[in-house]
Amino acid sequence: MAQIPVSLLTLVAGIAVTAFSVWMGQHHNLLPLQASAQAPLVDGFFNVMFSIAIVLFLVVEGTILIFLVKYRRRPGDDTDGVPVEGSFALEVFWTAIPTIIVIALGIYSVDVYGRMGGLDSGNHQQVAQIPGTAIAATLSDGSGNESITKAPEIGIGASPTEQAQAADLEVNVTGMQFAWLFNYPQSGVNGGELHVPVGADVQLNIAATDVIHSLWVPQFRIKQDAIPGMTTRLRFVATKPGTYPIVCTELCGGYHGSMRSQVVVESADEFANWLKESQIAQTNETSTAVAMNPTDLSNSEFLSPYTENMGVNAATLAQIQE
Repeated sequence: MAQIPVSLLTLVAGIAVTAFSVWMGQHHNLLPLQASAQAPLVDGFFNVMFSIAIVLFLVVEGTILIFLVKYRRRPGDDTDGVPVEGSFALEVFWTAIPTIIVIALGIYSVDVYGRMGGLDSGNHQQVAQIPGTAIAATLSDGSGNESITKAPEIGIGASPTEQAQAADLEVNVTGMQFAWLFNYPQSGVNGGELHVPVGADVQLNIAATDVIHSLWVPQFRIKQDAIPGMTTRLRFVATKPGTYPIVCTELCGGYHGSMRSQVVVESADEFANWLKESQIAQTNETSTAVAMNPTDLSNSEFLSPYTENMGVNAATLAQIQE
């Protein structure tokens, strides 16, 4: 019976390993729900890396197992092993293949980073150190005098298709030990959780008051550091309504593990209602309050809205008493 050539066995094993690795790379269920426009880009890159890792694992561990069985010591065999000094071709092969893989993954990662907005031209301004101030970018005012300074914009900005376009919603985010604060500058609303409309282009301007923090939304596949004295930005589009956790991923102190919040993705109408309700709740004018506890009010305060509608004033009350 003719023996099957080793080259044919290697080819069949290579096809099987590759097919299995590609399938596992697409069906691993290791990542959480995709809830942003950026998530599929990151997941695609992760799936490629995971498939390559499975191939390397199976090849290396499979070779070890084959050698353990084929070249094991037989009973009664006290001879020395075959002297092997090395193979130049094999060493070139196992050095060249990882090099090619690393370079390809590097190019792929830069492409993903660029499509997410990491290579937005607004992020890379000419930076100059101004004595007595934080790092700033020196810009020209058009007259040749470089007297206008602006802090550099660092982080994830607009995607290539949205560059030079303003975000639909901007939110100022402040990290502190051990909480996140969210401010909506256009409406003056402040809160401890982030609300955004689904499908809106949202930009977070992130800063810190004490130490370095890091804002991470796993379902969005985005993360950005909050650095004291510097503003970073994070731009994204949420695609699925729901409530998702916000986690600090930079060790920031003894209660780092409890520095959590949440982002609520809702429809445009729901977001508008939440914004309006928050504005009313944070105002000091009781006339616009949605509800109040009457037991906390004096008699005059409780009756004030009714007397005004009836046209009753202090003079009328004095006449009645007389």
